[in-house]
Amino acid sequence: MEGVKQYIKESYDEMVHKVSWPTWPNLQNSAVVVLFATFVFAVVIYIMDLMFGQSMDVIYTKIFN
Repeated sequence: MEGVKQYIKESYDEMVHKVSWPTWPNLQNSAVVVLFATFVFAVVIYIMDLMFGQSMDVIYTKIFN
């Protein structure tokens, strides 16, 4: 049981005193970058899906008609 207490104490000490946490403006900027990148990736995947769907339509109409 003493080992568990020591582990918790050391974990708390590391989280409070040794970890460098981002500032609020840094965190906001990072969130904006992540949201923008997610939007760009979603648009790219959507365009790829449209192109793939149209190409499959062309292939299927030529094969089955």
